[in-house]
Amino acid sequence: MSGNRRKAFLVSAAIVGGAMLMTACQDSDATTDNGAAQSSSSATPAGGAATPSGSSTAGSDQGAGKDSDATGKGTEDAAGSGADTGDGKREQVEQVCGANDISWSTRSETQAGGYILIIAKAKSGITCYLPAALPTVAFGSDGTEAGPAEQTAGKQIKLSGSTTAYAGVNPKTTDGDGGKELDSIIVAVGDGDADPVSLRVGTITVEDPIVTNWHTAPTEAVPFS
Repeated sequence: MSGNRRKAFLVSAAIVGGAMLMTACQDSDATTDNGAAQSSSSATPAGGAATPSGSSTAGSDQGAGKDSDATGKGTEDAAGSGADTGDGKREQVEQVCGANDISWSTRSETQAGGYILIIAKAKSGITCYLPAALPTVAFGSDGTEAGPAEQTAGKQIKLSGSTTAYAGVNPKTTDGDGGKELDSIIVAVGDGDADPVSLRVGTITVEDPIVTNWHTAPTEAVPFS
């Protein structure tokens, strides 16, 4: 073999050998990478089995904020609605009457110089409590308000069914011809009542009016001045 042909052959062999070596290296790298990927995908988290896709591991948080009984079902507050007494117990809250809870009427009386008897009954299906305080009674566009006819507060009255409460209003406690003439009064259960009612009473003269507490007997609701 001539020198030129031998040199050409050696160069060709070197090129082919280099190409084969590079191919072998690439195959080896690919095998190593694939093996690592497979090893990584089959690995399980430390301390437990792999979690299936889409499943939740927060089971202990489910239903958080609800009490559960021994069966795991949610329980209701047996006490129901009411006020906390401070010792872990609850008591039923008593509903205070509003003017719109009541069927109203009035009657003119002649005792004690003449007065207006206010009559209050709970509407059908309603149970509520009149507070141990004066009803609020006002007169005219200027809102003249009746003062107390009694020195002490009355008792709370439960209105329900046929139970009736009474309050007496004396529209004029002064002598002479002073005062203003009106034909209705404005009544609310108390100062916090947002829905007072207007009750027609016929023509009356109003000056320094007074009103009694609520009573369960009409004879106890006479507004002596």
